[in-house]
Amino acid sequence: MPHTPSPARDVASSDRDLANLPKADLHLHLEGAMRPGTLADLASAYVTPTPEVGCYRSFDEFQHCYRAVVKLIRTRSDMRRLVREVVEDAAASGAVWIEPHFNPTTYAPALGSAEDVLDLVLEIGTAAGSPIGVGFGLTLSASRNRDPRDATVLARLAADYAGRGVVAFGLTGDEAAAPPEAFIEAFAIARDAGLIITPHTGELMGGPSIRSTLDALSPDRIAHGIRAVEQPALMDRLATGRITLDVCLTSNRVLGVVKHIEEHPLLHLLESGVPCSLGSDDPLLLKTSVLTEYQIARTQLSMTDQQLAAMASTSIQSSGAPTDFIAQTLTGIEAWLTRHVSDALGAETPNGPCPQLPHHAGWTL
Repeated sequence: MPHTPSPARDVASSDRDLANLPKADLHLHLEGAMRPGTLADLASAYVTPTPEVGCYRSFDEFQHCYRAVVKLIRTRSDMRRLVREVVEDAAASGAVWIEPHFNPTTYAPALGSAEDVLDLVLEIGTAAGSPIGVGFGLTLSASRNRDPRDATVLARLAADYAGRGVVAFGLTGDEAAAPPEAFIEAFAIARDAGLIITPHTGELMGGPSIRSTLDALSPDRIAHGIRAVEQPALMDRLATGRITLDVCLTSNRVLGVVKHIEEHPLLHLLESGVPCSLGSDDPLLLKTSVLTEYQIARTQLSMTDQQLAAMASTSIQSSGAPTDFIAQTLTGIEAWLTRHVSDALGAETPNGPCPQLPHHAGWTL
């Protein structure tokens, strides 16, 4: 639904560098964050046509493209490169914590057992992030397009790694493929292990999908969920329960959830008390980044720096990051917001210099 931005405006908004705003990217799919150059390199190495990204006539077509990207990761070296570059790109966007959605069983047994793959991704993610100040946790995500029994197996694996790098359990895929009730056992296992519960819902389907997900899976966060705006009672339930929506502006536009960014209900959700973070979803397939998402919120939704900083705070507070890491990041967010504009120009983030990602000709928003 269209939303009229508040006339209140922070006149300094355009002068604070959003790359220097500490933030978490909680809605990020590991393979979907592959660099375009890496995609081309792998396709060339395996003599495979490079998947065409950026324009999709349906959600099925989008999923088909994602699966084509996944199929190009064929060795442990490919996986190492992917994870390292995802972490580096997160740092370039000013992200200090990321929780990529990932399913290690996809690569077993080609890259070893599911445990081997998971150990590899956690090792590389932590090693790549440590020197540049990016914390790395994983969201193991089951798929609605697979047998729910596979989700239960994955949940047991996630539970085994709780406290060892896996911080959340999710659910991806087409909402119409299977109802959330089919995954109750899997999410009970994850919840009992202390993992954050963060399924996808309320993207292509509306209120009934969100409500059934809330009833069946008791999420802490929801990936997307923006169609809750269609039912005030649902927004009240999200606000009262402090259930964070991990919102992805570009994804919603590209996949037709909203026709124009200016019509996005993010501001209405926030003003209704629903906690929201901003995520990049699939930077490769959607030609975006978490930094770009914040820039879009500023320029096309007219959000003030106070509002953007509040979403950054929500992102880190809703994450699986350690308590001291969260406190340190919140201090950094406050410093970004209160720092004099002239001092902020050229400043470094807590994780080192974060240059703005280059604009790519032909990427329209």
